Amino acid sequence: MQFFRFLTWRRTINLARVALAGWTVGKVSLFAERTPVLLYLALVAYLVYAGIVAVRNSWPTGTFGPLVLFADTVFFLVLAGFWPAELLWPATLFYLLLLLEATTCFGPAETFLVLAACTGFCLLAPGGRALDLARTALVAGVITCIAAAWKGRSEAAMATLKMQVSEAQKAKVKAVEEERQRIASDFHDGPLQSFISLQMRLDILRRLLERDMAAGIEDLRQLQALAQSQVRDLRAFLNSMRPAEIDSTNLMAAARRTAEHFQKESGIPVTFLGGNSQIGLPRETAGEVLQMLREALHNVQKHSGATRVAVAMDKTERGLEVSIDDNGRGFAFAGAYSLDELELLRLGPASLKRRARALNAELVLESRPGRGAGVKFRVPL
Repeated sequence: MQFFRFLTWRRTINLARVALAGWTVGKVSLFAERTPVLLYLALVAYLVYAGIVAVRNSWPTGTFGPLVLFADTVFFLVLAGFWPAELLWPATLFYLLLLLEATTCFGPAETFLVLAACTGFCLLAPGGRALDLARTALVAGVITCIAAAWKGRSEAAMATLKMQVSEAQKAKVKAVEEERQRIASDFHDGPLQSFISLQMRLDILRRLLERDMAAGIEDLRQLQALAQSQVRDLRAFLNSMRPAEIDSTNLMAAARRTAEHFQKESGIPVTFLGGNSQIGLPRETAGEVLQMLREALHNVQKHSGATRVAVAMDKTERGLEVSIDDNGRGFAFAGAYSLDELELLRLGPASLKRRARALNAELVLESRPGRGAGVKFRVPL
C-alpha cells in the first residue's frame, strides 16, 4: 500500500513538473527579446526532460535521485533570479512543488538543503529581485520542515515496527520448530516405543501359541494389559498436544480440572491443593502455566512409575507458585537444581525449561532417586 501511494505522488509530481515547465517556456516566449538564447534553450531542454520523465513514469534511484532534485532546485533558482515579475506565479508554484517533491520522495536532510538554498537565494538575491518570493519561501519552508521531521519520526517508528514484526515472525518459526521437535521426541520415546514393544510381544506370542496354548493365553492377557496401558499413554500424549483450557476468570479452577482430567485418564490419584482466588494473569501467560502443569503430569505418567501425585498452586507476594510432586522413581540424578543449573548441566525436560524461560519464571527440579521427584516454578504477577 505504501509503495502504491508513493507511485501516486511520483506521477503527480511528474505531471506537475511538465505543466509548470511548459507554462514557464510559454511565458518566456512572450518576451523572447529579453531572454538570452542559451537560457531559453536551457528552459526548453528542461521541458523536454520533464516530458520524458513523465512519459516513462519512472523515478531515478541511487545517486541519480538526488540529481533530479538538484536539477529541479536549479530550475527554481533560475525562475526566481531572472524573471521575478513575469514569472512570479510559476516560480511560486514550482517552489511549492519542489518542497513537496523533497518531502515525499527524499529524507529530512535533502529537504533541509533544498529549503536552505532556495530561501537563502530569495533573501540574498542581488537587487532584491526575488524578495517577493521570500515570504512564501519562509512560510512554506517552516511547514515543510515540520512535515519532514514528522515523516522522519514516522519512518523511524515504522522501521522499528517492521523489525519487531520480523523478530516476532522469527520467534514464531523457532517456537513452531521446537514444538515439532518436542512432539517428535515425545512420540518416539512414548507411543512409538510402546508399539514396537507390542509388535515384538505379538511375534513372541505367535511362537508360544505354537508350542504351549495355556502359556500363550496367559501371555495374551499380559499383552491386553500392555495395550490398555498404551492406549492410556497415547491419550495422555494427545491431550498434551491440545491447547490448554483456560478459565478467563479463575486459573485455579482450570488447574484443578487439569489435575482431575489427568487422574481420570492415567488412573494415578492426584491431590490438588489450592484456593479459589483469582490469579489475574494474562490469558497467554495463564495458558503457558496450564501447559507446564500438563506437561509435568504427562512426564509423571510416562516416566516416573508413580502411584500418587500432589499438585499445589498458590498466589503469594512473589508470584504464582506451582509445584508437582510424585512418589515415583525420580530422575537419574539427585538433588535440587535451578533453571540455570539445569540448562548448564543439560538436565530435566527441555520443554518445561523453555516455557519457564519464556515466562521469566523461576524453576526448580528436585530428584529423589527411588523416592520420587518434584517440579516447582514461580511465575511473576
